[in-house]
Order: sequence, then structure tokens, then C-alpha cells
Amino acid sequence: MWPITGLTRESAMSNQVVEITHVPDSLFKVMWRNFRRHRLAMLSLVILSALAVLALLAPQLSPYDPNDIDPRAARETRGLPQSPSSEHLLGTDNFNRDILSRSLYGMRISLLVGFLAMFISIGFGVLVGAISGYAGGILDNILMRVVDVFLSVPSFILFLALNALLKPNIWNIVLILGMFSWMDISRLVRADFMSLKEREFVVAARSIGVSPQRIVLVHLLPNALGAIVVAATLAVPTAILSEAALSFIGLGIRPPNASLGNMLHDAKAWLLIAWWMWAAPGALISLIVLAFNFVGDGLRDALDPTLIRR
Repeated sequence: MWPITGLTRESAMSNQVVEITHVPDSLFKVMWRNFRRHRLAMLSLVILSALAVLALLAPQLSPYDPNDIDPRAARETRGLPQSPSSEHLLGTDNFNRDILSRSLYGMRISLLVGFLAMFISIGFGVLVGAISGYAGGILDNILMRVVDVFLSVPSFILFLALNALLKPNIWNIVLILGMFSWMDISRLVRADFMSLKEREFVVAARSIGVSPQRIVLVHLLPNALGAIVVAATLAVPTAILSEAALSFIGLGIRPPNASLGNMLHDAKAWLLIAWWMWAAPGALISLIVLAFNFVGDGLRDALDPTLIRR
């Protein structure tokens, strides 16, 4: 082979450059380029990044202690929520607690619950789906029947029952949400593994004696990663909505700690006369859920193998 890249033998001898060889972009660069084309996904990613920074910096950014109740101010306001003002930009609740401060801390709790529950559900779902899809046979049948049993029971009823039995703190809520939302992910991973394990590169690896563990971790799992990443982006808003629903009915994060869900619970009695009590947490929940869904759409398009061009 002629050693000079991009030149034919004749053109190299005549010192005439004919063509410069194109160096293909890495797979990550291709996926990032496809993701950037999705404008809503990029905007949503910026919004989520900004909200995450605000949540992380809540102790530094909050103008007041989110749980601080000022008895003097409460007497002056006669136990009524105060509308937005220069002193309280988003108003106060009926205990004279600053809504802006509670929203920042509540968003912090809600995002923490969403991400931790997602990691649990993704981890358990990928484990069950990988074992079931690669092993097949009796083990696959047993695991899928277990999945069917979990799917046959309404998940929210399970949340209510277990949350009533366990002490309602953030860690138990994360565990409950994570351990009962893995079934769809396991089916998704199982389907990908069943398709991939019949491909030529897996058959070749098996024929030369590669161990099943290495086949799963090196050959199968990276090829199923796109579907797993998209599922993860959709699992976070699902967990946030579930936590908000539990907190809204009084079975989630316990007062005085703020979450977006229990802030809505506190606002139930003031829907008509104190709109600011529910507007901030409601808007944040809607914005987070929409942003995660748009990011999931962008990732799905970016990771679609039919759209990847080198």
C-alpha cells in the first residue's frame, strides 16, 4: 500500500495532490451533532442544567430559611398567605414561609428523588432484562412471569400500600419508586438482547470461547445503550410525578421539609385566593417533566442507528 495518505501512486510521483482522505467523526460527535439539530431538546437541556444548578445552590440562593416560621409576621398577616412583593418575590404561604426559598429546596428534593429512583429502576431493569434476554429458555420464562405479576398490580396502589407500612422518608420513597418501576425497562433490554445475541459478531465471539459475562458486558450492553439512555431520561420525570402525587395526598415527603408535591398539598386550601402558592411548584413540575421528555426525544433521534451518518 502506498504510504502517503490521500495520494494515488501516480499523483504522488508527480507531486500533485488529488484528494485528501476524509477522517470519519467519532460516534459521540455524530450523536451530538444529531442531538443539536433537535432545537427543543437543546433548549430543554439548557433549562434542565439551569434548574439543576439552582437546586444545587439552593442554600446559597434562598433569601430565607425554607422552614422558618416567623410568629410575629404570622400574627401581623393573620395567618393569610401574602402575595408577591419586593420582600418575598413569589409571596408566602399561610405560615409566612417564603415560596421562592421553598421552591428551590423543593426542586432539589424532587430532582434528587427522580434521579435516585431512576438509577435503581434502570439498574434492576437492565440486570433482569440482560439475564432474561441472553439466557433464554426456562430462566427467561420465569423472569418474564415475575415481570407480568408486577405489571398486573397497579403501581400506584403498591406505592400507597408500602408507603403506609414504611416510615415515609425520602430514602424509603426513592426505594419504593425505584423497585416498582423497572418492569418496562427490563422488557426493553430483553428484546434488544434477544435480537443482538443472534448477530454475527456475537456468534463469532461465542465460537472462539469468549465468556458469557464478557459477551454481555462488551458486545451486547453497549449496543443496547441507546435504548437504555432514552428510558432513563423518561424514568426521571415519571419518578418526580409519582413523588409529587404521593406528597400531594400527604404520603410523601413530610412537612416541614419542602418538595414540589407537598407544596401543592399545602396550596389546596388556598387555590382561589392565593394562586402564587401553587403556581411556582406547579410550573416547576410541568417545566421539568416537559424538558425531560424533549431531551428523551432528542436522544432517541440522536441514537437512532438509521440516522447516524459517518
